[in-house]
Amino acid sequence: MSGGMSGGIGSGTDGTGTDRTGAGGTDRAADERLRRWRMVLGGESADGTGRALTGRDAAMDGALAALYGTGREKNGASGTSRSAGLGASAPSVARWLGDIRTYFPSSVVQVMQRDAIDRLGLAALLLEPEMLEAVEADVHLVGTLLSLNKAMPETTKETARAVVRKVVADIEKRLATRTRATLTGALDRSARLSRPRHRDIDWDRTIRANLKNYLPEHGTVVPERLIGYGRAARSVKKEVILCIDQSGSMAASVVYASVFGAVLASIRSLATRLVVFDTAVVDLTDQLDDPVDVLFGTQLGGGTDINRALTYCQSRITRPADTVVVLISDLYEGGIRDGMLKRVAAMKASGVRFVTLLALSDEGAPAYDREHAAALAALGAPAFACTPDLFPEVMAAAIEKRPLPIPDKELPNGAISR
Repeated sequence: MSGGMSGGIGSGTDGTGTDRTGAGGTDRAADERLRRWRMVLGGESADGTGRALTGRDAAMDGALAALYGTGREKNGASGTSRSAGLGASAPSVARWLGDIRTYFPSSVVQVMQRDAIDRLGLAALLLEPEMLEAVEADVHLVGTLLSLNKAMPETTKETARAVVRKVVADIEKRLATRTRATLTGALDRSARLSRPRHRDIDWDRTIRANLKNYLPEHGTVVPERLIGYGRAARSVKKEVILCIDQSGSMAASVVYASVFGAVLASIRSLATRLVVFDTAVVDLTDQLDDPVDVLFGTQLGGGTDINRALTYCQSRITRPADTVVVLISDLYEGGIRDGMLKRVAAMKASGVRFVTLLALSDEGAPAYDREHAAALAALGAPAFACTPDLFPEVMAAAIEKRPLPIPDKELPNGAISR
């Protein structure tokens, strides 16, 4: 391998045999390339670089090796050894968390933390307050904490709530204002008036409704019927039910849905209900003023009974024509499949707008039940993954009874996402 690299990464020529840095000089560009290859390849016996690392580079390499190293080997002249594992003690993990926050940007730190939890089984250490204070908080960490909620000692719960609250605040800051503006506009447009004031006339719909009255000799349309926007102010215009699958694979979706539930509940012209389910159904509507309370009221993991959850949601619908039901689930039904589909069909027949999201997260859809997704699509409720940034547009279209902005990009696993 080193022979193959000598003409590329390690070479000091420009391809014509001319030394770019002069005779006897050090080719810094080539050395930098070699250093980068060494960092990528990890210093195992087959990397072929022969490049030793010192100082900050050696420290970064050690942090990577603790998580991703597969063997144990001396690292050239630096004398450090590469081996997988962070040990079983909290202090060693805390030091490692501090190191990666020093050497890598926040987005990379979050990925490494997730990998450490998955690869090295460090979830239990998150039950210690010292660990929580050292981690870089993100949606995935919140999901892990929620899955550990029942095992969490009282001494850790306050720290965990602080971590969760920080992530929730960041999400709200990013999404709340646009969500309120988008949905308020949708509510205004959905409440059409038959005798609107001039400033409330929806000219687009008015012209379309009166095209039959076009007078070609005058080049104009006579508007026999005016259609206007209603002002979504104090009375409740629409009802929204968020029905969230809290199985383990839906952790990020639960976090985002809880935040969106709180935002929707803050819009006075929307009546919002939030229901979470596994094999049991829990209505968390009375906690919607604080999404952190909602999240700690969930129980990630366990089975799934979508039919039971939809049965409960259907029982709470009082105005079908003004109701939007959003099912967020990977559709792996552990209950009665035909019952689930009948519930959806019955709700749609009564006038309910039914939306199925395979995920509400930045990553797209997890594995999902394709047969159930196809069956729902046949009922007119296509299932697709939705990013948090797209969610306000999906809800606005559902409220206005427009076609949903279904993403058109196919993911490798067959899910649809944007």
